[in-house]
Order: sequence, then structure tokens, then C-alpha cells
Amino acid sequence: MANILVVDDERGIRDLLSEILNDEGHSVDLAENAAQARTARAGNGYDLVLLDIWMPDTDGVSLLKEWAAAGTLTMPVIMMSGHATIDTAVEATRIGALAFLEKPITLQKLLKAVEQGLARNAARQAAPPISVIQPPSDPVFSQLPAVLSALADAGPHAHQGFDLDRPLREARDGFEKAYFEFHLAREGGSMTRVAEKTGLERTHLYRKLRQLGVDLGRSKRGFQ
Repeated sequence: MANILVVDDERGIRDLLSEILNDEGHSVDLAENAAQARTARAGNGYDLVLLDIWMPDTDGVSLLKEWAAAGTLTMPVIMMSGHATIDTAVEATRIGALAFLEKPITLQKLLKAVEQGLARNAARQAAPPISVIQPPSDPVFSQLPAVLSALADAGPHAHQGFDLDRPLREARDGFEKAYFEFHLAREGGSMTRVAEKTGLERTHLYRKLRQLGVDLGRSKRGFQ
């Protein structure tokens, strides 16, 4: 059994849809305008909403936008209308409507749309929470917090300023250069110890230092 909200300003349509859906075993709430629909949605969680487009106070598309903007469009919504344009149907779909039913609605089309909507809702609820995929470990950036802390504690001679208002590649190169200069100075220019500290092979380390333009002679003297 699903909880379904039917929003339509025509009583005959509300009663007909309610009777059909009740016969299918669903629990149905009725609203004759947008104001009643807002109140119903605020007090209940629905598995599906059947929403008329043309209503006297606020049209269905505007109400759909309200729910989307408020973050309450958490259920499938099927739009209904007897004289909606293609542009209106496309707009409703863009906002988040699942489907569009043209009046008069046949029993077969109604039940099929409701079945698809409830299946979509069930799949959404059963989906596992999205986990953040961590990027591959980077021997340089994985030590970023510790390096920045060490730079700050090492005094003004070892401190480096980073201009973050640059393209990512340039900002990364700037950090890496400061990172290697710091470790070379602290290790007295020992490539072996720096290679062990940074987790890089010596050949890779040499190539990286040349690419970044690190002054190896200066590293042996320390920061002046």
C-alpha cells in the first residue's frame, strides 16, 4: 500500500481517481487546490503525487517549482491536464515531474503511470547512500596538513606563501616546489633521505626536482 496525494480542482476527477486507487489498495489524500496541497505535503510524506496543471489559485507547474526549491520534491509527481501544451509538459519534466497524463485519463494509463512512479520511489529509497570516492593516494598531497604545519612552525625562513587564485596545475607546482625545498633543506640535501621521506624513487625524485626548477645547491646550504 502506498500513500498517494491527488491534487485536482474538479471534484469528479478527484473522486474517480480516489476510488480507483483505493481499489488498488492505496491510501489516498485529496486536495482541490495548491493551498490544500501545500498543507497536505507539509504534514505528510507521500510515495506519489498526481498533480493537475491548471488550477484556479496556483497552477501545478508553479507548485512543482515551489516543492523543488524547498527541497520537498522527494516523491515522484505525475502531472495531469486536459489542455496542456508540449512546452508545459517539457517544463514540468525538467523541474522534476516523472510523467504527464492527458485527460481524460484511461484506467490503463493511470495504473501504468502509478506503477512506474511507485517503482521509482521504491528504488530511490532502497538505493544505498552515496559515498565519497577518495582519490588515489598521492605521496605529496597526502602529507599536506603535516607539511603546512611544519612550515608554519619552522619560522619565517621556511615559510612559503601560496597564491590559491591560480589554475590548479600552477598551484600544485608551487606547493610541490616548496614541499621539496623544505625537505631538502631539512635533510641537508640528502636525496636518499628525501626520497624515503616523500615515498618517491630517487630517479623519479630527480626528474620531479628538475621539472619544478628546484635549486639543489641551495638546498644543501639551507634556506638563507
